Amino acid sequence: MAKKRRKLNKDFEKEIYSSKKNVELVLAKIYDIDDEDIQKEYMSAFNRVVYLYDELKEDYEQKGFNDNSEGFLKNYKNAFNLFESEFEI
Repeated sequence: MAKKRRKLNKDFEKEIYSSKKNVELVLAKIYDIDDEDIQKEYMSAFNRVVYLYDELKEDYEQKGFNDNSEGFLKNYKNAFNLFESEFEI
């Protein structure tokens, strides 16, 4: 039986790429923090955002654009915005 092709979406791919860049930028800023305790606190809080980004990316790579894609993106963006509002970076 032939494997079903995953549905692609250029705009969604741009969102994923932009999300990746945002995650990389924040991680770089966290790694630049000199105080180890503060760095650990930021990293601990940002881990949820990284997890949600990984989940978003993995789902798209495995299944393509599907019914859950927008939900994954919304969850990631909400977590990222919450992190930004609670932590000055």
